[in-house]
Amino acid sequence: MSVFLEKLHEVLLSVVPITIIVLILNFTLTPLETPVLIRFLLGAVLIIIGLAIFLFGVDIGITPIGTLMGSSLTKTNKYWIVGLVGLFLGFIINIAEPDIHILAGQVDSVTGGSIPKFSILLVVSIGIAVMFALGLLRIVYNFPLYRFLSLSYLLIFGLAFFTSPEFLAIAFDASGATTGALTVPFMLAIALGVSNLKKDSKASEKDSFGLVGIASAGAIISVMLMSISSRPDKLTGSMEYKLPQESSIFRPFIEKLPTVVGEIVLALLPIALLFLLFNFVSFKLSKRAFRKILKGLLYTFIGLVLFLLGVNAGFMDVGGIVGYKLALLENKAFLILIGFSLGLVTILAEPAVYVLTHQIEDVTGGYVPRKLVLLALSIGVGFSVALSMLRIIIPEIKLWHYLLPGYIIAISMMYVVPKLFIGMAFDSGGVASGPMTATFVLAFAQGAAQAIEGAHVMIDGFGVIAMVAMTPLIALQALGLIFKVKARKEGVDANGQ
Repeated sequence: MSVFLEKLHEVLLSVVPITIIVLILNFTLTPLETPVLIRFLLGAVLIIIGLAIFLFGVDIGITPIGTLMGSSLTKTNKYWIVGLVGLFLGFIINIAEPDIHILAGQVDSVTGGSIPKFSILLVVSIGIAVMFALGLLRIVYNFPLYRFLSLSYLLIFGLAFFTSPEFLAIAFDASGATTGALTVPFMLAIALGVSNLKKDSKASEKDSFGLVGIASAGAIISVMLMSISSRPDKLTGSMEYKLPQESSIFRPFIEKLPTVVGEIVLALLPIALLFLLFNFVSFKLSKRAFRKILKGLLYTFIGLVLFLLGVNAGFMDVGGIVGYKLALLENKAFLILIGFSLGLVTILAEPAVYVLTHQIEDVTGGYVPRKLVLLALSIGVGFSVALSMLRIIIPEIKLWHYLLPGYIIAISMMYVVPKLFIGMAFDSGGVASGPMTATFVLAFAQGAAQAIEGAHVMIDGFGVIAMVAMTPLIALQALGLIFKVKARKEGVDANGQ
């Protein structure tokens, strides 16, 4: 109970700021209809309770399963098994990830079915699976992370020249949406399990991060290849973002509940079945440990259902309405300022961010405090949303104008920062863009693009997740440079040893 109350306290501190911002806007710049505001507040309550239960469930269920599986894979001493099982795990985990379902649904809706939801799900899941398997093999073969990521993004930059602008935004958005509330804890735990079997403790510490960043690169590559191979007709600007019109308070929650429950069942069922299979073949846990993990899975299920119900039925509508109304104001500076503020606080409510920051603190023995990592992430994401709003206001600014120099800076920094921070940074890019970003912030951007004359909902409305996924790469590596200087002064290495 004490652990749960501690997590509930953390979640309250995370969700309350964004709630306060929306309430201030309601009474000042963007007044909301009473049913919409009440749904938003109900959504906030569900998010707080759901996120606390989810994080508790991850601690006693998802993380132990991933760690046990990672250890079991490497104990086989057969690398082809590691690669093959990694390929399978990467596919089934991602195709059931709620965040990618949200993004794929948004793409399908905005394009009027020109880019079907199932196509995005299948293509992205294949890309994630391939890179996830390669990422596990990278750990086993001790291939340097910075070289692997350099080669991956060199390929991405090359493919970008042949990718249509519409697919470019979707590709980079997909990289963030694929690493959500469910996949991140599982991937981090598997990476930790595989790397812990290494005799070199420093190598183990560094290799416990980076797998999420590698997997997310697979989403970008796969969508780009989809664009190049299909060569779709240019998507027109008539595809509009539909602002919510629902006047009922409880109907959206009732209507979305079966969909959310179905998605979470699909998400957790493969993991539960794999756990049962591995336990029978390899783990052979005691009855007490077995029951504890099953309880963790149940808590994870309940928490995710409540969390996503609150996000989809309460938060998402408000994001679109607020973005639309702010963009209609004569002074567009409000849109940029509120975008920065939302980015600053939204990151605090992302479930996967908590999992990653706690693991960073645990793995480094507290040398890299989670509060400092959260601060760096918040500032980075705040700037990413603000820059996205500027891109919507000024359509001449293209997404690649941000992404190309941003990734060049991020990749260049890999060669000078402590190696531990490289994995942290590229993992943080994925976790920063979770369900809150895929719903509230994406809806906010699309609402703004709908209102701004000359903005293209398909090109300018998407891309904000891509920005949110990119800026933490720079922010966390900048934090690494600070620690490097600090470590030199203290006479220790940059890993705190």
